Amino acid sequence: MTGRRRSRPPRKHDMKGRRSGLTAHDLLAEALAGVLQRPARSALTALGTVLGVGAFIAVLGLTGTAASQIDGRFSRLTATEVTVQDTGGGDGAHIPLSFTPDADQRIAALNGVTAGGVFWKVRLRTDQNISTSLVAADGSGARPQVMAASPGALEATGPHMAQGKTFDAFHDREHQQVAVIGAATANRLGINDVQSQPAIFIGTTPFTVIGILKDVDRKPDLLMSVLIPRSTAERIWGPPGDDRATMLISTRLGAATQIADEAALALRPDHPEYFKALPPPDPKTLRSGVGGDLSSLFLLLAAVCLVIGAVGIANTTLVAVMERTGEIGLRRALGARGRHITMQFLSESTALGLIGGLIGTSIGTAVVVSVSAARRWTPVLDPITLAAAPVLGLATGLLAGLYPAWRASRIPPAEALRR
Repeated sequence: MTGRRRSRPPRKHDMKGRRSGLTAHDLLAEALAGVLQRPARSALTALGTVLGVGAFIAVLGLTGTAASQIDGRFSRLTATEVTVQDTGGGDGAHIPLSFTPDADQRIAALNGVTAGGVFWKVRLRTDQNISTSLVAADGSGARPQVMAASPGALEATGPHMAQGKTFDAFHDREHQQVAVIGAATANRLGINDVQSQPAIFIGTTPFTVIGILKDVDRKPDLLMSVLIPRSTAERIWGPPGDDRATMLISTRLGAATQIADEAALALRPDHPEYFKALPPPDPKTLRSGVGGDLSSLFLLLAAVCLVIGAVGIANTTLVAVMERTGEIGLRRALGARGRHITMQFLSESTALGLIGGLIGTSIGTAVVVSVSAARRWTPVLDPITLAAAPVLGLATGLLAGLYPAWRASRIPPAEALRR
C-alpha cells in the first residue's frame, strides 16, 4: 500500500485548459463558417457597410479631385484677374473720372498684363428706354443696363462671340455709335443676325449692333447689358459720376499681385491715391473653404450610410443569436465559456464589417477613377484614406456586434438546450 502512488488531482490551470480552448485559428474558422453558412443574408447585411465605406472613399476622393480642379481653374481665371476702383480722388474731391483716356495703353505697358480696360454703368434718364424696330421676343418691357466699356475692358473679359465682333480702338477713338450685346439681350430685343446691321435706340440715339456675346470668362453680368464704347458714352452722357468707374485687368499666371501693386502708379503717377487695386484672394483659402464645405456635406451622408450598415449588422447578428440558441447551449455544455461565445459572434460581425469595408473601398475607388476619367480630371486619393477605410468597416462590424454577442453569452446553457 505504501508503494502505491496516490493520483494527484489536476491543477486548476490544467482543468481550464482541458475545459475549453479557442485559438485564433479556430476563431477565424468559426467566423468564416458563420458568414458563409448563409451567403445571401451575409451579402445583404454587409451592403450597408459597403455603401457607407464606398461613400466615404468616393466623397473624400471626389472632394480632393474637385478641389484640385477648382484650384486649377481659379489659377487660370480668378488668380489672373485684378480690379482697380476709382475712388473719386478722396478728401471730398469728387473727381467724376480719374481714369485718363489712354488708361488702356498705360496698364497694357506693365509686364505681365494681357489686357485691361475701364467700364462703368451708364445712368440713363427714366424716359430713355432701349428699343428697336424689331419686336422683343418675350414682350418684356424690362430695360437692360447700358455699360460704357473701353476696348481693353472687353478683351479682358475673355469674350466668346456668337456673331460679329467687339468694338476696337478705332470705334472708341472715333466715338462710333456701335454696341455689343449679350445673347439673352439679343433674344429679348428680337435680334438674331448682325449681318443686316440692326440698330437699337437708347432714348432717341441709335446704335448699330456689331456683335452678340455668347459667353465671357469674366464678369458674366455683362451678358445682360448693352455695351457701348467708353468715348461715345462720355460724349453723350458725360463721365460716370456717382457710379464710379472700374478697371478690369487680366494678367499672366503669377503676375496678379505684382500688377495690383503697380497699377495705381502706372495709371496716374501724379495721383496714385485716386485708385484702389484689388488683387485676387488667396487660392489656398478658397480651395480649403470649398473643399471643407463639400467634405462636411457628403461625409454626413457617408456617416448615415455607416450607421445604417451598423444597424443592419447588429440586427442580423441578433437574429442569428436567436436562431442558434441550441448551438450556443451545446457549446456551453461542452465547456465553452461566455467569453468564447462572445468572441465567436464578435468575430462574425467583425468579418462582415471587414468584408464590407474592403468591397466598399474598391467600389469607392472605382467611382473616383471613373468620374475623373469621364471629366478628364486627375484623380486625387489619399493613401491614408484608402488604408483607413477597411479599418472603418471592421470597426463598424465590431461595434455592431457588441450587444448581440453579449446577449449570446448571457443565455443559460440549460435553457438553451431545452430549445
